[in-house]
Amino acid sequence: MDNSTINYLELAEKIKYWGKELGFADVGFSDIDLSEYHHHFEQWLDNQYHGDMSYMANHGDMRAHPDKLHPGTIRVISVRMDYLPENANFARTLKKKEHAYVSRYALGRDYHKLMRKRLKALGEKIKHYCHKLDYRPFVDSAPLLERPLAEKAGLGWVGKHTLLINKHAGSWFFLGELLVNIPLPISEKKENSCGSCVACIKICPTQAIVAPYEVDARRCISYLTIELRDTIPVEFRPLIGNRIYGCDDCQLICPWNKFAQLSQETDFQARQGLDTATLLELFAWDEETFLSTLQGSPIRRIGFECWQRNIAVALGNSDFSSNVISALRAKRSQATAMVAEHIDWAIEQQQTKQSEITISVKQNKQHRLHARLVRSIEKGLPRDA
Repeated sequence: MDNSTINYLELAEKIKYWGKELGFADVGFSDIDLSEYHHHFEQWLDNQYHGDMSYMANHGDMRAHPDKLHPGTIRVISVRMDYLPENANFARTLKKKEHAYVSRYALGRDYHKLMRKRLKALGEKIKHYCHKLDYRPFVDSAPLLERPLAEKAGLGWVGKHTLLINKHAGSWFFLGELLVNIPLPISEKKENSCGSCVACIKICPTQAIVAPYEVDARRCISYLTIELRDTIPVEFRPLIGNRIYGCDDCQLICPWNKFAQLSQETDFQARQGLDTATLLELFAWDEETFLSTLQGSPIRRIGFECWQRNIAVALGNSDFSSNVISALRAKRSQATAMVAEHIDWAIEQQQTKQSEITISVKQNKQHRLHARLVRSIEKGLPRDA
């Protein structure tokens, strides 16, 4: 179509329609002014809340100016894609200490390629209609403040746990962006509806949400099990429980997630039995099995060493089992120094539980013997005693 005759209001509606055709649950448009968000981000960095994620501190100015990331950008098209798998069994898995808990977004295939391909297809549809379009797709792959952009685009609001929440879809979704050079109408920003609720702050196992809308990543289980490539601080290990990749607690407790939408994408459904696997089953994998089984999974990027580290911690947190101790000892001789340190900790935890069980058994035996003695004495006493 002739660019001079384009009705951008009409084009915006077409883009929303095309987005739905491509599997995006929602599409919105924002300008590129992020000044109201950037100061908060800079303060977050100054507080060292990003931990070892040095990439968060890189390209700081670019994060606040998408047009520096892709020259000519004047609008950002933000999209949402739901990922909640069927039969997620959240609470049930968390309660089964011998089972592995994997964050729900990571049960299926890696979302990056799928969403990027769909965003590129959306860009081409727009370009066919508006020839002057220049676009660039991003899916968690560039220095972009994607949640603020999505909030400005009307896809929801940033909650107290710093994740985006949608009134009609909760927070179980991925975000993606198209940076474009055309003057699309800006979507209406949604009102923050967290109100006085602090459920996410209270439920966090490690108290990583240090204040409303502020997360200290160094305390966050998702950071500790995914981003951290070093030793997990001892103080956090017991709090990790059986979570071996990520944590969903702040989303599980959020009342808005009663409106969450199940994913329509087969790629996001659980694969390789990750939603039902036991810790011992996964700990038995060697590196070749890890790499081949998790081909196409986002989990693969943490590497085999961190995978073993995380499972060792979870095994230490599981109920006492001689099989667990045997498995930990069997892996130790082949483990790296970092993994071996976590295995030693796990064995110590298991042995402590074993001792507690032994003491408890002895105490119970003593109580039974004492009760029997009392009954024997009572039987031998005169009736009028």
